[in-house]
Amino acid sequence: MSATINVNQNILEMEYAVRGPIPQKAAKLKQEGRNIIFCNIGNPQALGQEPMSYYRQIISLLEEPRKIARERALKELFEESTASDLRNDDFIASEILDLSEEILAKTGKGLGAYTESKGYFFVREAIADFINRRDGFAPESGLLADPEQIFLTDGASDGAKRVLDLLIAKETDGVMIPIPQYPLYSATIKMFGGVQVNYYPDEEHDWALNRDALESAYTQAAEEGVNIKAIVVINPGNPTGAILDEGSVHEVIAFAKERGLAIIADEVYQENLYGGEFISFARALGDEKSVALFSLHSISKGFYGECGHRGGYLEVRNTPMVAGTALNFVDLLLKQASVSLCSNTVGQIMTYLMVSPPNGESSVRQQFATEKEEVLGTLYEKAVMVREAFKKMDGVEVFGKTGAMYLFPRLNKLPAGTDDFGYCMALLEETGLCTVNGSGFGLKNHLRIAFLPSKEQLEEVLPRWVEFHNKYVKG
Repeated sequence: MSATINVNQNILEMEYAVRGPIPQKAAKLKQEGRNIIFCNIGNPQALGQEPMSYYRQIISLLEEPRKIARERALKELFEESTASDLRNDDFIASEILDLSEEILAKTGKGLGAYTESKGYFFVREAIADFINRRDGFAPESGLLADPEQIFLTDGASDGAKRVLDLLIAKETDGVMIPIPQYPLYSATIKMFGGVQVNYYPDEEHDWALNRDALESAYTQAAEEGVNIKAIVVINPGNPTGAILDEGSVHEVIAFAKERGLAIIADEVYQENLYGGEFISFARALGDEKSVALFSLHSISKGFYGECGHRGGYLEVRNTPMVAGTALNFVDLLLKQASVSLCSNTVGQIMTYLMVSPPNGESSVRQQFATEKEEVLGTLYEKAVMVREAFKKMDGVEVFGKTGAMYLFPRLNKLPAGTDDFGYCMALLEETGLCTVNGSGFGLKNHLRIAFLPSKEQLEEVLPRWVEFHNKYVKG
């Protein structure tokens, strides 16, 4: 028998529901030949969403630069030929070839070399320009994003972990997170040995935030000896999909200012609005200098859905000083990033493309716009289909405007002796639909579904879900 070994107890106790027992059971059923629809995670391309042509064409050229010259040569041969059945559309557009060459020149050595620890400077410049455009920051405003305050990360999760790793210095250090919450935050706080402090958005008022709920959570934790250092806000929400209104955003800022807290703003779903309005925390913060803000964005969501390429950024505003040193927080983030040398370069370039879409009236721009509208329009149509199915389920309610990639219905009529975990497991075994129980996000008697399967799959499975549900709640 192998010798035993002691390990980090925090990691042993850490939980991550979106890849927990229900998805694990789903994977086994799939291996047994069952048709499983994985709606447990926001992984669009795994469920058939096509990647954006613009992104993939450029990445393919950057990964193999010789293709640029070859593509031009082939197109010249085509233009000189009178017998070819090919069309101009069969070739990569000159605009994309030119842009690929420009990006390669900016990288210096191509994508196979390490970058600065913060990431390519030209990408961080582009991110700063994106933030300024998005939030309407003019040069004279004094609010312009600074490329030196931006870090390129392997997805937004990486950025969140870096910040939390630095903030949690003692076992009494706490971080406020919304309940329900994305398990990244509960798991990471646990991993780093901190204290999770729960606060509760108002479900029946579209998951709005109010000062009383924030103060109540803070006061209770402080009375228990917790030193609260930051508050996490996810907007649009995960798992709820709710879009925070302007009042809620400003309420958080006022609360953070009064209590001396940093804000960690997880804004990876800012493109998934479906007619709603996104207000960034950077914009709402304005010229308020007393609140540290850590903003996160990612290539994994929106209409791009490039989860596997692991790209994103962390922007820091109002950088705090580090107690007992002459260093500030960004200095330590840089030290921390240097240990990993840099984030992956394909993810960095994907982030560059995310914040630098094609402009003008070219065919490339038109195709990009068409594909973007198709993805977002289809996502909303699928959300409507799922919401309509809920209306046919006894005792099911869903609150909030549709945002992100999720719906988080409340199950009001679960039979005595059952819970949302049992419901979701039975739903999986009966219909092949893999969801995540609400208690995995901290709120019982709910579930989260990602509305990512094809419309054809939803048309097939939703009636079976309705039938299953109405039988299940009757006991």
